[in-house]
Amino acid sequence: MGIFVGKETKVIVQGITGKAARFHTKQMIEYGTQIVAGVTPGKAGQEVEGVPVFNTVRDAKEATGANASVIFVPARFAADAIMEAADAELGVVVCISEHVPVLDMIKVRRYLEGKKTQLIGPNCPGILTVDEAKLGIIPGYIHRKGHVGVISRSGTLTYEATFQLTAAGIGQTTAIGIGGDPVKGTDFLDALKQFNDDPDTYAVLMIGEIGGNAEEDAAKWIAANMKKPVAAFIAGRQAPPGKRMGHAGAIIAGGKGTAADKIKALNAVGIEVADTVAQIGETVVRTLKKAGIYDACHTC
Repeated sequence: MGIFVGKETKVIVQGITGKAARFHTKQMIEYGTQIVAGVTPGKAGQEVEGVPVFNTVRDAKEATGANASVIFVPARFAADAIMEAADAELGVVVCISEHVPVLDMIKVRRYLEGKKTQLIGPNCPGILTVDEAKLGIIPGYIHRKGHVGVISRSGTLTYEATFQLTAAGIGQTTAIGIGGDPVKGTDFLDALKQFNDDPDTYAVLMIGEIGGNAEEDAAKWIAANMKKPVAAFIAGRQAPPGKRMGHAGAIIAGGKGTAADKIKALNAVGIEVADTVAQIGETVVRTLKKAGIYDACHTC
C-alpha cells in the first residue's frame, strides 16, 4: 500500500510547460504515475508528453478527476500555486520549488488549516510509493518493493539511504522527502502516523539533520505510539554552531538543535542511529533483525 499516494492517485503537474517540469513529467509517466493534467495559466489547449494543459487547477480537476498535484513553479509563485490546489480540494500537494520565502510559507500554513490538503514540501524531492506512483524528482530505479518506509529531511540522503536498502535486499513501501525548510507542510509526525497505520510497512527509517526540534518531537511520539521498529540517521554532526548547513532549517541556534541532542533523544527511546551515511543500510538491517522481522523484509 504505502502512504499518501498510490496507483489510484491522479496527478496534476502545476507549471508543466517549464523545462524541469517537462523533464520530470516524462519521468513520472514512465514510472507508471497517472499524470492526467497539467496547469500553466494562458497555455490551455497545449499538450506536454501527451498530457492536456489547462489554465487553472480547478479546470484540470473538473475535466480529469485529479486528486493530487506536484508543483514545479518559481519560488515567487509557489505559495499561490499551493493555495490554488488547496482551493480545488486536492488531497495531496507536493511542492518541489525551493527558495520559497518563509513568510509565504507561514501564510500557506495558516491558509491550509481546516482544509483537506496534505502538503509535502516545499524544497523537497517529493514522494514515491514503490511500483505505484511518484510525485517529484526521486529516481525510481533505486527502489524495490518491500516493507520499510523512509522519511527524510534531505533529498540526496533519501536517495542514498534507499539505494543502500535496495542493495541490502531490503525493499520499501514509500519514500518521502519532507524537505529541510523551517516552515513546511508534512513533518516527521505526519509521516510516522501514516506508516504506523500502513499494514504493508513493517519498519521505518527516519533521516534527520541539525536544526529545530522535529526529531526530538518524533522520538517522544515514537516512544508513546509507534508499533513498528524505527532506525535513524542524523546529518550534520560536524556542523559548527550558528552556521547553516545546506537547508534553511539546518542551523544550530541557542545551543539547541545539535546532532548530539537529536541522537540522544532517539537513543533514549531505543532507536539505533547510524554513525555515518555509509552505515545507514546496515543499521536498518540490525534494527530489523533485533525486531525479528528481517526475513519478512529481506527480498533477495
